[in-house]
Amino acid sequence: MLCNYIYFFPERHEELNLGNLKRFPFKELQVATNNFSSKYLIGKGGFGNVYKGYLSDGTLVAVKRLKDGNASGGEIQFQTEVEMISLAVHRNLLRLYGLCMTNSERLLVYPYMSNGSVATRLKGKPLAKPALDWGTRKRIAIGAARGLLYLHEQCDPKIIHRDVKAANILLDDYCEAVVGDFGLAKLLDHQDSHVTTAVRGTVGHIAPEYLSTGQSSEKTDVFGFGILLLELISGLRALEFGKSSNQKGAMLDWVKKIHQEKKLELIVDKDLKTNYDRIELEEMVQVALLCTQYLPSHRPKMSEVVRMLEGDGLAEKWEASQRAEATRSRGNNDFSSSERYSDLTDDSSLLVQAMELSGPR
Repeated sequence: MLCNYIYFFPERHEELNLGNLKRFPFKELQVATNNFSSKYLIGKGGFGNVYKGYLSDGTLVAVKRLKDGNASGGEIQFQTEVEMISLAVHRNLLRLYGLCMTNSERLLVYPYMSNGSVATRLKGKPLAKPALDWGTRKRIAIGAARGLLYLHEQCDPKIIHRDVKAANILLDDYCEAVVGDFGLAKLLDHQDSHVTTAVRGTVGHIAPEYLSTGQSSEKTDVFGFGILLLELISGLRALEFGKSSNQKGAMLDWVKKIHQEKKLELIVDKDLKTNYDRIELEEMVQVALLCTQYLPSHRPKMSEVVRMLEGDGLAEKWEASQRAEATRSRGNNDFSSSERYSDLTDDSSLLVQAMELSGPR
């Protein structure tokens, strides 16, 4: 039975409107996951584990069980996810199916995504599934962009995801992109930015200004999306990049260098061989580089990103970006996103703050 639920948290004097969601008894989810068996475990994150589950009617679901469900941090995480997901309804966003709350447990129930996440298709991932073809990668990029566009420009108030990465882009039965894990999202409430004392996100995807100052905005997500595009193109994980003997620095440094040298074939996932469109490759790399510019004000909005990925307005945007870059260089005011980002990610004290706090479903 689907009902409207309103929960009160006396210690905070807050009201949480959970909307049109199904409430599950804890026992039902316990049975569904075989008492949260390790055999049913499909993902781990900083705030909890995710299990595959079978409901009594045979429905396959993903159950996120928060760590320390009655602790302050876990409860805040729970409230945030419920509020965010109940507000955001779009074909490219993960739908929240239901929830469970007890004195000691907080659980969220989602539809099960049969094809895992983009992260499961990247190199270096244990038991990786077969590589995606080029057309599917482009479709995933556009779908994820549309999901983020909805969060930024069509939700009221708007929502920042704050952890855009391959593990949080899920794939449905048809390999369509579904943006998941809103646990780190923050409502903007009609303000331009949000400042936090604790950086939340994943190293390799975090925008420079967020990593150094804790200031996030929609453009923080745009940066993460740009890195996601580079992961889709290369088949490599940004988090793992640089750990092999023939790779140095951040993924962004490497791509910018190869792009300048006009050797884009070196970027492409070797599993694709020559089965990709050279023009589409150049265009997707350009979109990624526009998204990962050092200054947030120079990055496009997600609505512009969607249009560019669909073939509208990229040439003009790229030419304008190159002219601006040349002007800054002549004025000795050149902001090099790759160098600055490498400088930040080389700072171990910042990396400790920005450890991966959410994981795949």
